[in-house]
Amino acid sequence: MNKALLDKAVRQFTGLFKTGPSVASFAPGRIEVLGNHTDYNEGFVLSAAIDLGAFFLAAPAASETCRLFAADMAQEAGFQVSDLRPARENSWANYVKGVLAGLLAASGKKPAGFNGLFLSDLPLAAGLSSSAALEMSSGLALSALYGMSIEKLALARIGQKAEHEYVGVKCGLLDQISSLFGKDNALVMTDFRSLEIKNIPLGGKQGPDPSTPCFVVCNTGVKHTLVDSEYNERRASCEKAAAFFKSALNHPVAFLRDVSWEEWKQHSPRMDRVAAKRSAHIIGENTRVLKGAELLAAGKANEFGKLMFESHESSRTYFENSCPELDFLVDTAKTVPGVLGARLSGGGFGGCALMLVESRSADQVGKSLSSAYENRFHRPCGCKAVRPSAGARLLTEERKAWK
Repeated sequence: MNKALLDKAVRQFTGLFKTGPSVASFAPGRIEVLGNHTDYNEGFVLSAAIDLGAFFLAAPAASETCRLFAADMAQEAGFQVSDLRPARENSWANYVKGVLAGLLAASGKKPAGFNGLFLSDLPLAAGLSSSAALEMSSGLALSALYGMSIEKLALARIGQKAEHEYVGVKCGLLDQISSLFGKDNALVMTDFRSLEIKNIPLGGKQGPDPSTPCFVVCNTGVKHTLVDSEYNERRASCEKAAAFFKSALNHPVAFLRDVSWEEWKQHSPRMDRVAAKRSAHIIGENTRVLKGAELLAAGKANEFGKLMFESHESSRTYFENSCPELDFLVDTAKTVPGVLGARLSGGGFGGCALMLVESRSADQVGKSLSSAYENRFHRPCGCKAVRPSAGARLLTEERKAWK
């Protein structure tokens, strides 16, 4: 968590609203380490909260008016707490509106308005889920402001509903769960059927260890907007494939999670070509996540890294949600000393490539990949080392500093 960024947010809040914040929260972004597009197929995902994220500060207002300031963009949106319909102007506010609408529906409360500000060190549209960080930080802060008690999974679902109804992205729960359930030096493993969530130490042991690998995130600079991209088409293809297997197999199939690789090989020749490719990726990813969890528990980071390379090749070949920039970074990573694995992370179609690297090599890996990327595409590629970190939380102790 970036303490300097929090201090900046407090100063801006006080300058803008002429009073200090009553509540503040932080929610991290996330990296999807293994398990691409498996969440909405009721499959398995290994992810992690990271040490970058969004701060949300709020104080009560004297009327029903809500003033919301996006410090990253120096833009302000205003709306009535009694009118939380999504708007086209300042559409970034729809994330917070959707979360607030969900909180009010769950609690039955009709509170006054609020003054709010958020500030993030997450790059936008980079595949690190800046949107979920905003949803979870605003959800925690506003629920505290209004005296609401809400469980983590319930808050995750409110964030997901906000994406569906206020933004138009039919996302799963991966981003919200990762942001809420992160833990230092550990990955988050989620079964998206049972919603069983557990943390798996990255280095195979509890607690910090200098031999534990870390991650390097490389931002291609290619902006993906999932509303306008092919995300929803991919989801529809997965549903089409699941419907085929439901009719073809003699056991219950609700989602692609219920289909084995052997069954895919046997029946895929009779499938729609595109649906067959999309389902191959999802079925293979579920297998890789389960194997990867076992490897991490055994401390076999090198073998885990190979699964990341396999995952990217599946994204490129079967799911077709990569792009030339992501492919270049992953292919180049194979030649850089200290890199254990690499793949695209997130929805795809741009955004970030994720590298699992030896900690002592992280800086050099970032420099090597950034230099190669600029030579190839004639524009910079921001590479940053990140570590699995604690999940979203209210900043109760930090609040004393500005009171």
